[in-house]
Amino acid sequence: MSQSISPLICSHFAKFQSNIWRCNTSQLRVIHSSYASFGGRRKERVRRMNRAMDLSSSSRHLADFPSTIWGDHFLSYNSEITEITTQEKNEHELLKEIVRKMLVETLDNSTQKLVLIDTIQRLGLAYHFNYEIENSIQNIFYLSQNSEDNDEHNLYVAALRFRLARQQGNYMSSDVFKQFTNHDGKFKENHTNDVQGLLSLYEAAHMRVHDEEILEEALIFTTTHLESVIPNLSNSLKVQVTEALSHPIRKTIPRVGARKYIYIYENIGTHNDLLLKFAKLDFNMLQKLHLKELNELTRWDEGAMDSLPTYLRSIYQGLLDVFNEMEEVLAKEGKADRIYYAKKEMKKLVAAYFKEAQWLNANYIPKCEEYMKNGVVTSTGTMYGIISLVVMEEIITKEAFEWLANEPLILRAASTICRLMDDMADHEVEQQREHVASFVECYMEEYGVSKQEAYVEMRKKITNACKDINKELLRPTAVPMFILERTLNFIRLVGTFLKDDDGYTNPKSQVKDLIALLFVESIDI
Repeated sequence: MSQSISPLICSHFAKFQSNIWRCNTSQLRVIHSSYASFGGRRKERVRRMNRAMDLSSSSRHLADFPSTIWGDHFLSYNSEITEITTQEKNEHELLKEIVRKMLVETLDNSTQKLVLIDTIQRLGLAYHFNYEIENSIQNIFYLSQNSEDNDEHNLYVAALRFRLARQQGNYMSSDVFKQFTNHDGKFKENHTNDVQGLLSLYEAAHMRVHDEEILEEALIFTTTHLESVIPNLSNSLKVQVTEALSHPIRKTIPRVGARKYIYIYENIGTHNDLLLKFAKLDFNMLQKLHLKELNELTRWDEGAMDSLPTYLRSIYQGLLDVFNEMEEVLAKEGKADRIYYAKKEMKKLVAAYFKEAQWLNANYIPKCEEYMKNGVVTSTGTMYGIISLVVMEEIITKEAFEWLANEPLILRAASTICRLMDDMADHEVEQQREHVASFVECYMEEYGVSKQEAYVEMRKKITNACKDINKELLRPTAVPMFILERTLNFIRLVGTFLKDDDGYTNPKSQVKDLIALLFVESIDI
C-alpha cells in the first residue's frame, strides 16, 4: 500500500461519514452538486462551500457524538518506542525460517499438518507463509477428494479439514458430515462428549452457503451442547469455547483473533514453545509498525484541523485534498486511472446521503426495498471496497475495478450486513434526535409488526448475506482472492464494532478494549 496516502484516506473518510448528518438539506444539496462536478474549478467549489457555511444552522439534527477517549495518546509514541531493534529482527527471521521448515517438512496428509496450519493462521502468522500454506491446502484438498482417509471418521479432523479447505476457496462438499448423523439428519448423540470435535464442527458450520441443511443442523447442535458443557470444562478449554461462541473464526478480525489466541494457545498444555515465541515477537513488531502509522496519522489530522475552521469545510475541503493527493501519488506510479473509481463512489455516497436528508425533511418513511436500495450505498461497503484497492501496490486491472463498480453480489451482501447491523445497533438513539427512518421503522410501518419482529427479519437477511459472501469466496472467482478478502474483512470489522452496541461512535464501548489490546498493550515474551 502507498503509505503516503493511506492515513489521509482513513482520516478524511471517517470524518466525512461521522459528520455528514450535521448538515441540513440545503447544505447537502450544495455538497451534492459540488461533487457532481468534481472536475470543476477549485475556486468555484470553495465559493459554493462558503455559501453553504453561511446558511442557517437552526434546522441541523446534531448527532452530538461523544469525544474520543484517546485524545493525543498515540502522539506520545516517539521513534525510540516504535523502533524495532536489530536483535528483534534477527530473532524474528531465525524463528520464521524454523517455522517455515516445520511447515514444509510436515506431511500434507497428516493430522499434524492440519493442526499446524490452523495454529499458524490463528496466531496471525500466515502472511509469512502464504505460498507454503496455499500449496499444502491444495494438496490436502486433492487428497481428500481422491482417496480414502481413516481420519475422516474423526469429527475434529473432518471438520478442521473442511474449514481449512473452504477458507482457502476450495469447495468441499458438506456431505463429509453425513457419517456423523443419524438417518433423520440429526447428529449422533455420542458426539456430545467430544468437546474438541464439537468446537471444530461449530467453526466449520460458519462456512456454510445456501441449501446446506446439514451445516444448519451442525450449528444448532454444536451451539446447544457447547453452551451446556461450559460449566464443566477446565479453565483453558472454557476460555476456548466461550470465545468461539462469542467470536467464531470466520467473523473475527484477524489481528484481534491473533491477539486473543496467543493467550489461549499459551494455556494449551501441548503448545509449541517456539511457535508461541514467534507469534509473540511478530505481534509486538507489527504493533510497533502500527503505532508508528497511528502517530503519523494523528499528527497529520491535528494539522488539518488547525487549518479548517468549520465542520463543513473539513468535510468538503478535506476530501478534495485527499483525492488530489491520491491522484498525484498514483500518477507517479502510473495508476492515475484508478482515481476515477474512487471519485465515482464518493459521488454515489453523497447522493445517497442527500436522499436520506430529503426523506427526513419530508417526514417520509420509504418501503423496505426503496430504503435498502439507498441504504446499501450509505453503509459505505462498496466505497470502502473500491477505495481500499485504489492505493494498493498490487496489480489490479481495469476489469476488476469495473466489476466492483457494478456492485457484485459480494459487495451488495456486505453492504446489506453493514446497513442492517448498524440500524439494529443505534436506531433507537438516532430516532431520539430526529433521524431518517432506519430499516426497523420502515419494516414496522410497511408490515404493521413489532420492533422484535423487525429484528428477526433483519437477522434472517444478515444470515443469508453471510452465505452469499461465503459462496462468492469459493473458486473459481471473478477477481483475485485478495480483492474479495477485503470485503470479508470489512464485514468482520462491522460485526466487531456493531455486535453488541454502536462501537463505531461510542468511544466507551467494548471496542475500547480491543484498541488497547492491539495498540497499547504489548505481549510479554
